[in-house]
Amino acid sequence: MRVEPLTPDGVVDHVVARVLGRGAGDVPVRVLVDGHPSTRPEALADALVEPLRAAGRPVARVRVRDFLRARSLRLERGRRDADALLDEWIDVDGLNREVLGAVVTRGRWLPSLRDPDTGRSARAGYEEAPPGTVVVLDGSLALGRGLDVDLAVHLALRPATETRNTPLDDAWTLAAYGRYRREAQPERRADVVVRVDHPDRPALVLPG
Repeated sequence: MRVEPLTPDGVVDHVVARVLGRGAGDVPVRVLVDGHPSTRPEALADALVEPLRAAGRPVARVRVRDFLRARSLRLERGRRDADALLDEWIDVDGLNREVLGAVVTRGRWLPSLRDPDTGRSARAGYEEAPPGTVVVLDGSLALGRGLDVDLAVHLALRPATETRNTPLDDAWTLAAYGRYRREAQPERRADVVVRVDHPDRPALVLPG
């Protein structure tokens, strides 16, 4: 394993190149950007949109937090259950059915399933997915869950950095992230791993 320092823009360029390198331009590509909330996976996901569109690819921008399970299910064991956070919060079936599978089989996608705060239906309408659509999905604790993605990006932190970056009110989540590292092994599972202990000085982890 070797580490190659990059700029934040260089990370965007690398991921865009990986997307564009995945076969013909009329084939959908589903990308997941995964990381602890402090790594701001949504920021990298947002940054991918315009370069991909400039390369001629339609983009479907989606957030895992808009596809959480109903509150009655994900909070059944309480609001601060770390095991539930890891195992039960994400509506994997809903994401696969309404977005990740739908762009391939039905040529459409649903921007949002539920309001993450109220748990109520978002009442969003389907959007068309032209040939070659790139789904750009961001979230946390999302690798190894069975999401139908083609390219996974993981924003990696050392455990000490993760702890330091977690607000005191959210300290209960650290047990979930510890299990995630041990069981899902996101740095092994992801196609692209970027170390972001210093956000202004990211580093790409490469094999060899």
